[in-house]
Amino acid sequence: MRNAMSEALVTLGRRYVRDAPGSYGKTLLAARYLNSHLREHPRRRVVESLFGARFAVDTQDLIQRYIYLFGVWEPHMTRWLQSRLKPGDVFVDVGANIGYVSVLGSRLVGSTGRVVSIEASPVFHRGVLRHQRLNGCDNIRAVNAAVSDSRKTLTFVLASSRNMGANSIVPYEGPAESTFEMEACPLPELLEPDEIANARVIKIDVEGAEGGVIRGLAPMLDKLRPDAEITVEVTPDRMARLGDSADELLRTMRDHGYHAYRLANDYAPQSYPPALRGALVAPVRWRGPVLGESDLVFSRIDAEVLA
Repeated sequence: MRNAMSEALVTLGRRYVRDAPGSYGKTLLAARYLNSHLREHPRRRVVESLFGARFAVDTQDLIQRYIYLFGVWEPHMTRWLQSRLKPGDVFVDVGANIGYVSVLGSRLVGSTGRVVSIEASPVFHRGVLRHQRLNGCDNIRAVNAAVSDSRKTLTFVLASSRNMGANSIVPYEGPAESTFEMEACPLPELLEPDEIANARVIKIDVEGAEGGVIRGLAPMLDKLRPDAEITVEVTPDRMARLGDSADELLRTMRDHGYHAYRLANDYAPQSYPPALRGALVAPVRWRGPVLGESDLVFSRIDAEVLA
């Protein structure tokens, strides 16, 4: 009886945090109770996101839990993509996870556009395919491959199933939840010529391997359309463990005429309710070194704020 009542309260709390107007108590409810409960007592559901797409989620995993609880993952990135992608564009999603951003991009570029959804994990790749079917996204080309600066075999390690998006090639000395090997190649080898020519946004989220991805991408940068933008999750600590540096990444982009902007991001559950109520927070110019995990947007636009 107590368990049934607890589950009913979680259901009501989730509906309040996600759908009810106003903001009273949402931050505390999400951060102090709902997030931990849904992690420790996983739910497996098919739910609708705030932009109307359907996702099959397991709330043990961080990304899937947030989609269930808030209807969105990375709200600032979601809004920024909604401001950039238009019908007919090409969107390249490197590190697609279960396909949340790929499905979002699919809706934004429409039937005349295309999404290339690249994911190394076979498990997540199947998730992308499932969500492609679930949402009728015929414009997604899903690729099960890793991306690097050369052709090689990479070993991926997952430390914990509570954050399955943390699959990484960064050396890890603790107990591993799972490992797998995947063939990797430079991004230009995975894209068709028209996808390169028409790419409006390339999103790169590869858990520390971004140095290799950008080196492999460098020969393609000058072939992109003038308004093409590249967004990269930069993780200096993890990059360093692979012998890479954020400074090299910034220098490569700068040498090809791209300016760096920082996009707001916060993974704390208490940050989500106010983020959902707020307007788009535009990326701001970033001129200093990157010392911590940062979402950077690279654009040929030269401004203080990337409007």
